[in-house]
Amino acid sequence: MIEQELWEKLLVLIEARDQEQLQFWLRTLQAQEVAYALSHLSDDARAHLLDLLSPEDAAHLLEQLSDVQAADIIENIQPSVVAAILDELPNSDQADILAELETENAEAILQEMNPTDAQVVRQLATYQPTQAGGLMTTSFLSYRDSLVVREVVEDLRAKADLYRDYEVQYAYVVNSEDHLVGVLRLRDLLLGQGSIPVRELMLKNPLSISVDSDLDTMVDFFDTHHYLGVPVTDHERRIVGVVQKAAVDEAWEERQDRTYLKRQGIVYEELRSMPTIRRSGGRLSWLSINIVLNMCAASVIAVFQDTLSAVIALAVFLPIISDMSGCSGNQAVAVSLRELSLGLIRPHEIMRVWFKEISVGLINGICLGILIALVAFIWKGNPYLGLVVGVALWLNTMVAVSIGGAIPLILKRFGMDPALAAGPILTTVTDMCGFFFVLGFATIAMPWIQ
Repeated sequence: MIEQELWEKLLVLIEARDQEQLQFWLRTLQAQEVAYALSHLSDDARAHLLDLLSPEDAAHLLEQLSDVQAADIIENIQPSVVAAILDELPNSDQADILAELETENAEAILQEMNPTDAQVVRQLATYQPTQAGGLMTTSFLSYRDSLVVREVVEDLRAKADLYRDYEVQYAYVVNSEDHLVGVLRLRDLLLGQGSIPVRELMLKNPLSISVDSDLDTMVDFFDTHHYLGVPVTDHERRIVGVVQKAAVDEAWEERQDRTYLKRQGIVYEELRSMPTIRRSGGRLSWLSINIVLNMCAASVIAVFQDTLSAVIALAVFLPIISDMSGCSGNQAVAVSLRELSLGLIRPHEIMRVWFKEISVGLINGICLGILIALVAFIWKGNPYLGLVVGVALWLNTMVAVSIGGAIPLILKRFGMDPALAAGPILTTVTDMCGFFFVLGFATIAMPWIQ
């Protein structure tokens, strides 16, 4: 179906209030098609859509969307309606969606939810979205080590309707203090004799991760161990949840996307279906800072305006040197961010990183400097002009890689987001230094380059 027809068809079904056909048609769409169609509907149309769907179908719809889009859709819906929909989702998904809402709206929805579920969601909200506690599901199977196989199987059968929604791969075994002591493979459980204690069938001392483990730790764990999920324990080794590999992979991709957006100046996640004023404010918060930083860089040109007026050719090379140095610096930023995320470097290793980067900057700066010097000489036939721009690019490249390599570590050390702040700082400093080198050297060499 043509993409434009997706949301037009959806709108027709909503206006016709054809619940049966609407539910059937939505289930034929891919997740990306659902997200596309909903993004083109008005707030009222989306509210009518959720009103027509059963809580179960509405929850299935939200599951196919990103957390920010799901929150955007339910933002203007009655809290009681939203609570009924969220009740059909796992606690971890509930917490993720509510985290994207304003605190007042989220609290209103929590007040309408089952008190037990609301308490679990509030607990999950205390963890960062990229921590094990923020990614784990609290829906898992655990049994005391004093039980026998028959008792566990009877429980599975008696509560089959409840457990059917769990992503069950294993059952976990705990002692009388709820400490994790083993893991049961369901195959061993179903084939075992009914009178055998589960402690004799379980795999002892299972691997687990701490509730406050960060995303990089979890990625490393699943890279090393080919598991579908891993139990999460608190500091007393009591099992509190399970983290699925799929959830970690999704969180990793989301972090990469958000890092890219932040480096482009989108500080808060934005969708075009959001209110215009809200989107404008989010962008202006970033652009306002950048205009100040750019004015600082431009002030260097003002100091040397007489030199620039005397040698107009320099104006051609200023943006080239600024851009080339910025590219070199961004390469260094990218490597530092990557190594920080993989745990290959620590924030205090600034001198080690600087030495590694300055070595590369020295070589690349010389090569790039020679190239731009040749271009200047061929264009104007003046070797001194070539020398000025070549040396300027060489020095500015070393400055750029030094800053690009070190700034993410410094920002990380002070608890700031390196992806958010490294770019503007790098751009401003390399522009200022590049302009200063070119115009400063040109002022000294004025008699030979005019």
